[in-house]
Amino acid sequence: MNRQLEKLYRTAALLALITIFYNILEGVVSAWFGFEDESLALFGFGLDSFVEVISGAGIWHMVRRQRGNPDQAPDQFERGALRITGGGFYLLAAGLLLTAVYDAFHGHAPTTTFWGIVVSSVSILSMWLLIQQKVKVGKALGSQAILADAACTRVCLYLSVILLVSSAGYYLTGIGWLDSAGALGIAWFSLKEGREAFGKASGIPCSCS
Repeated sequence: MNRQLEKLYRTAALLALITIFYNILEGVVSAWFGFEDESLALFGFGLDSFVEVISGAGIWHMVRRQRGNPDQAPDQFERGALRITGGGFYLLAAGLLLTAVYDAFHGHAPTTTFWGIVVSSVSILSMWLLIQQKVKVGKALGSQAILADAACTRVCLYLSVILLVSSAGYYLTGIGWLDSAGALGIAWFSLKEGREAFGKASGIPCSCS
């Protein structure tokens, strides 16, 4: 393997690690403040980040495997990580759906969504930067898997936008159901991500975009 190719694979592995550790940090912060502020959208966003950690671990493992054998098919670890990821997203979507409907029916409202605005704003910038670098490396390597991962990172950016809109909307208007609406938006994307994860585990290309 030439030096340029090795550098690209190192960059791809680094991006996967950054994604993993960022999602861990984002998950802890979001779940904590979401619970404290009784914001279902922010709490669900945090849980989504934890599920993304498992997916990120599968991508990191894939990049390390491809460095040695680019043509090798996904191994058992990658397929297992994708199935766990898919199951996690389905459970998250179901939980958010039920809780959002319950909260909306009972007129529940968060104490504040300030931290939802902060977290989503940071996440939008972070995801945008990660997408640019993943696309750049994926194209240079000709790796459809890395480009698919970039497309799935784009879904995380969409989730951040949903959180920002619902959090800012509630912060400005005090309309409680906006938080539930944000949670439902996150649930819809979680369901979509779960379907994508099971599809990739079965060898179906990702269409996260």
